[in-house]
Amino acid sequence: MREKVLKIWPEINWIKDDELREKTLNAWVYAIEKSVLDADDLEKIPFSLLIKNCTISFMNHKRTCVQLSVDMANKMKENFGDEITIDMDILISGAILIDIGKLLEYEIRDGKLGTSDAGKILRHPFSGVGIADRFDLPAEVLHIIATHSAEGDLGKRTTESIIVHHADFVSFEPFK
Repeated sequence: MREKVLKIWPEINWIKDDELREKTLNAWVYAIEKSVLDADDLEKIPFSLLIKNCTISFMNHKRTCVQLSVDMANKMKENFGDEITIDMDILISGAILIDIGKLLEYEIRDGKLGTSDAGKILRHPFSGVGIADRFDLPAEVLHIIATHSAEGDLGKRTTESIIVHHADFVSFEPFK
């Protein structure tokens, strides 16, 4: 399974810290093993069940979000220099993990992908934090997962979370 996850998530190798990279990978292996979906399905299913006739795949959206996050962070560091601190490993791990909880939200009923009863009352930011915490990912990564969506609007986001939040919505909103 590790090889399958690395195939769909080559960006995991962008994480320089060996321990953080391994924890991020292990969380994805776990989520896929617990899901009704397999790694190949993630390249085919729509990235959102909220968008009717969505043709953008889950992994296309996810990779775009990670890549946008890295590009934005690099541009901010280039332009703001020492005035801003961005932990790129935390940012990348968090961006990779923000939608991991969706794998536990899905069900297949009558051959159709949908949201499970549990997924209807426990959205992916919450289940995603639970998965990430199981693998002892740092609080900064858990924060990004927890605050990437509307659930995070009432709290204060870290710089890394702000970047990932906006990258996620930039790659979501145009398709609504």
